[in-house]
Amino acid sequence: METFLKDYIERIRPAFSYLPEETGHTIASAFFSFKFELYQKTLRECAAAIAQVPGNGPGTTLKKALSIINTYAIAYANAQVRPESVPRFDETDRSYVAISLAPEVNEDPLTLDLDNALLLIYATAVISSPDDEQALEEHRKFVIRMLENYKSALGLH
Repeated sequence: METFLKDYIERIRPAFSYLPEETGHTIASAFFSFKFELYQKTLRECAAAIAQVPGNGPGTTLKKALSIINTYAIAYANAQVRPESVPRFDETDRSYVAISLAPEVNEDPLTLDLDNALLLIYATAVISSPDDEQALEEHRKFVIRMLENYKSALGLH
């Protein structure tokens, strides 16, 4: 799955390499705060990143990913298992998400969207925030484990 992650990052690199380092750092902070269950910080970082990302093309998908994470952070901060309403990735986002599954093999679409959101902001941070490179590398196993959950659904063995 390491190769899958590297290929994904390289596949989306052209679409997100325009992001300024400051925006990349804010996105990395959103990833880390969510991972460490610092949900109030996640809300601040997601709001800041959403304001910094242009809202066209790939930026629309990135904003959606940040909104998905923001929605889960609100729910988790309020001790909810899942949010009542969650933004969803659709066909227009397909080229920017890591994992696309056919509906018949996608057992949990909401979890897939959350995982894709986390994968997208992780990859975007890797691409656009060189200052966070070492910290992101230290959390790569977390991302690889997330991808492992989809290995058989993706037909990878």
